[in-house]
Order: sequence, then structure tokens, then C-alpha cells
Amino acid sequence: MTTMANHLPTAELQALDAAHHLHPFTNGHELAQKGARVIKSAKGVWLKDSDGNEIIDGMAGLWCVNIGYGRDELADVAARQMRELPYYNTFFQTTHAPALMLARKLAELAPGDLNHVFFSTGGSDANDTNIRLVRTYWAEKGQPERNVIISRWNAYHGSTIGGTSLGGMKGMHGQGGLPIPGIEFIDQPNWWVEGGDTAPEEFGLERARQLEAKINEIGPDKVAAFIGEPVQGAGGVIVPPETYWPEIQRICDQYGIVLITDEVICGFGRTGNWFGSQTFGIRPDIMTMAKGLSSGYQPIGASVVSDEIAQVLSGTDFNHGYTYSGHPVAAAVALENLRILEEENIVGHVQNVAAPYLKQKWEGLLDHPLVGEAKIAGMMASVALTPDKAARAPFASDPGVVGQICRDRCFANNVIMRHVGDRMIISPPLVITPDEIDILIDRARLSLDECLAQLEADGLNRAA
Repeated sequence: MTTMANHLPTAELQALDAAHHLHPFTNGHELAQKGARVIKSAKGVWLKDSDGNEIIDGMAGLWCVNIGYGRDELADVAARQMRELPYYNTFFQTTHAPALMLARKLAELAPGDLNHVFFSTGGSDANDTNIRLVRTYWAEKGQPERNVIISRWNAYHGSTIGGTSLGGMKGMHGQGGLPIPGIEFIDQPNWWVEGGDTAPEEFGLERARQLEAKINEIGPDKVAAFIGEPVQGAGGVIVPPETYWPEIQRICDQYGIVLITDEVICGFGRTGNWFGSQTFGIRPDIMTMAKGLSSGYQPIGASVVSDEIAQVLSGTDFNHGYTYSGHPVAAAVALENLRILEEENIVGHVQNVAAPYLKQKWEGLLDHPLVGEAKIAGMMASVALTPDKAARAPFASDPGVVGQICRDRCFANNVIMRHVGDRMIISPPLVITPDEIDILIDRARLSLDECLAQLEADGLNRAA
């Protein structure tokens, strides 16, 4: 039997990593010099590395471990399913119980008439699916020229060619000749950075109305869909002003545009409801799901579509699919994950316990000299770092320099927080307790203190 090498010394594991492992979104030479941190085990909201350090995971892995680490029930379900039916595809007019039961469950949980599921292996390829879904939908309705999809700058919709093209991250577009044709962008609703002297409510309307202007610029008969995350996650936990999503919904309704909400991060309890669409009053035609669908225990994603879209697509051969669409083990694990979320009322725990307490503690960080803004939606939150709160000023250093310093102090203090530019973000497991939130906040504040001290020592705490 092949065994894992967790028993090896850290230096040996780091050497193996540097020799053979290509990391995502990483400069390999820099990491090889520094040495990767080797995570050995996890339980609840806690990680343990190969040197024995216990780390509180403020990011739930990559926004995904909603029910926490170490749930034996999911391992048991996976083992049973592997013994009974480890794999079969859903091509060739076949199906299997885990996929169809999960599809039924998602139709039950999803709002409105989102009753039909196309499975993928994650959020990136689900958004690739969405590109083909909406273009095929309009072609089948006799409007093949409606193929433009509008997204937002600084949005994240995955890192496949299609997902990267839908996302609005220019650094990602700079590699590989992206985006693909037929994708257009409007500005993000990031008031802190881009709002100027405009009130947040007015700014939200202005940013939403850019969608209407873009539709008219392209031509309403050319636009297929608009895609957006209810809260921009990887873009920095950008919580839009309250005026934003109602106006987006109005515009999509008025022009008959398919509305896609990317719920990969916001779904399955993260914002205090089952889906971020419910938190912000959005009525999507397509929902992208992944991450919290299985709490990261198995790779699985889905595009959940409305009755209308499904009916149109069912009239043709949709020439699209993945080897692992609706993989029986992944589907079985996702079903068990959803059972735990429901039966243990984890969404209720977020609504009534964890999110209110985290909000109180997180907004308390506003008294720190470096923190200019503290935003939170359920169990995802961010703070904007600034040398001048009143002016909402950026640092004189290149964007991300200060954020990286703060992130490194967080890692040194055994709390996982992520930086997006000079914004620090968290998205902890939904099962986190108030006592654990206290630990997270204490370590975050210590890291901010140490970051400020380093900025002062290095002459970096100054405005551009």
C-alpha cells in the first residue's frame, strides 16, 4: 500500500516540493528559496503543519471548507461509494443514483425555478459551461448573434481559458492571449477605491447603470448575459452598496439578459443564507456552484439553470461535457455535506451566532491605525489598509507590497489571512465558534500591529 510521506522532515518535504511541484499563482523560484509550508493535518477550523504549529484557518482552505475539517462522515460515504460504484459517466444516456439525487437536492435548495443541473468538477469549468449554455440557448431561440457576455473588472470566475476570460483580472489576461472574443467589462462596485466623493448609494447606482450603457453600446440584440459574484471574493471581498444589485436586476429584466450569479464562494451558507443571491435579492437564471457544495472534500461544481433555459436546451444535442461530470464519489460526498449543513443547521449558526459575532469583532478593527474600511457579508470579510483613513489614500509603495507584509505577519502568527493588493480578507469555516473568532481576531490584530511597526521602520507608512 502506498503511504503518504507526512513522517519525513520538513526540509525533505520542501525539497521534494521544489523539485517536482508546480504551484498555482506562484513564482516557483521564490518559493523554492523560501520553502513551502507543509500542512500535515486538520480538524475543525485548525490546521497543523509539519513542524507542529497549530494554525487557525481564516480562509476555509480556498473559501470552501464550510463544515470544517475532519468530518469522518464524508470519508465514510466516499469509501462506501468507491466500493459500490467508484466511477461511471453520464454520457450515452446513462445515469447513477448519486448524481440524480444530488441534482434533485440542488433543485430543492436553489431559489426560484432553478431546477436543472449540469455538473462539472469545479467553478472554473462550470463557468466555461455557462458560456456555452447561454450562447447555445440564444442560438436555439433563433438569435445566434446574441453571444456577448458582460462581466466586471476585478471579478474572478476561475482560471480556465473561459473562466479567466469571464473574470476581469488584468494580470490573468496578460498571460495566454486572453480574454477570448465576446466578453465585455464594466467597472466594479468598489466604493472605497473608486467612489471618490460620491455617496455609496449613488455610486452603486452609477456602477449598475454602466451595465445598461454597455448593453446599448453593444446593441441589446447582441448581448447574451451578465455574470457577477454577489460579493466579489478573490477581488477583495467587495461588498456592493445596497443600491447596486436591485438596479442590475432591473436592467437584466428590462433587456431580457440572462443573469448568471457566480455562487462559487458565496453559496452554501457563506453570506448567511443558502446563497448570496438570496442575501442580495437577486433572481438569477443560472447559478454557478462549487467549493461549499462539498466543503472542498471532493472536486465538484455545477451550473444550475432555470426551467426556461433547460427546456430550450433540451430540444437539441448540447455538445458539451466532462469525463467527471457528476462523478459518483464526488456527488455522494456533496450530498452528505449538504445533509450536515441542513441537519446541524449550520446556516442558522452563521445567521444567529457566528456572523453577528464576527461582524462585531471585525468592525472593531476600525480603531487600528492601518485600517480604513472594514466590510463584511456573513462569513466573508475584508479590511482596507491605508496610511490615511480620512483621504482613503493608497500607499506610496506598489499595490500589494503592504498587503504582502501583513500576510507574512499573519502566517508567522499562525492565522491564515489572504491579501488582495493592500486589502486583507478572511472567509473562515462556517462552524467557527465565538471563542475561535476571538483567537482569529487577536492574531489578526497582532499581525496588523507588527505590520505597522515594520512599515514605520522601513519608511513605507506614507500615502502616494
